[in-house]
Amino acid sequence: MEIKEYKYVKQDALKFLKKQKDNSIKLIITSPPYNIGKEYETVTSLNEYLYKMKPILKELVRVVSDEGSICWEVGNYIDPVTSEVYPLDIYFYKMFKDMGLQLRNRIIWHFGHGLQCEKRFSGRYETILWFSKTDKYTFNLDDVRIPSKYPGKRAYKGENKGKLSGNPKGKNPEDVWKATIERLYDDWDCKVWDIPNVKSRHPEKTIHPCQFPIELVERCVLALTNENDIVYDPFAGVGSSLIAALKNGRQAYGTELMQEYIDIGLERIEKLSQDILKTRPIYQKIYEPSGRDSVSKYPVEWKEKRIEELEEIEKQIKKEKREIKKAIQQ
Repeated sequence: MEIKEYKYVKQDALKFLKKQKDNSIKLIITSPPYNIGKEYETVTSLNEYLYKMKPILKELVRVVSDEGSICWEVGNYIDPVTSEVYPLDIYFYKMFKDMGLQLRNRIIWHFGHGLQCEKRFSGRYETILWFSKTDKYTFNLDDVRIPSKYPGKRAYKGENKGKLSGNPKGKNPEDVWKATIERLYDDWDCKVWDIPNVKSRHPEKTIHPCQFPIELVERCVLALTNENDIVYDPFAGVGSSLIAALKNGRQAYGTELMQEYIDIGLERIEKLSQDILKTRPIYQKIYEPSGRDSVSKYPVEWKEKRIEELEEIEKQIKKEKREIKKAIQQ
């Protein structure tokens, strides 16, 4: 496929941004470091982390166009001492609002796999804050319409009584999204995006520990930009945001500090240009265990253990019955 212009450089995001013109980028989409100790992070206090992010946020707001958007995907900060959870979107919301941005959606990205927690419920979602700079932002409704459930519905009152009330291209999507095989019917239909995260068997998996699924970015690219617009990821990692942009005829900019990630990203972009890059299709149904494969069956060892527990319970019941009978006879 033909690849549009792209920049993918080893550079600090702040330095790159200072060289960009005002109002020059249509969509900024990223997942910044969460300050949780990944190999590309240095853990600091929450306040220090947010303080260091503020200059970058200011530059992002400056360079995003008046018709543009910022999609900021974050999870939680976990205090290393107390293990208290701090939802980062709450803190970033205020920071962006103080800079004059307008929140359009708070989207929940749900995924089915992750670390198993021992002292709290296991986290299985992150949030995307979608901000616009003005109220004249790009939103391509026709590109994301979904077929109406009742296309033959007609108005039942007023001057249009008896006339078709819908749109032949489909209905205006609601704010809850699901990534399923029924994409044509409900993909753009919700504010909860059920998209698998990139784990070991995901076709897009690389060495990056917190990799963006391409389809997650594609949704924002399709809805919030037009062809040839610029999409920028300040923390580009292995290039998933760039790929989502280039795959859909947009220009792509990315900055990243780890050369190893850039090398992988460049290789992926080259494969994209040759139409051989493996990606998870945006419409693909999320895998559900059949119950027939061994990994989804209740283990024999656990069944045997449960039998032992039940046998022990039976012994206790018999013992208690004997004691009660003995007490009655006395």
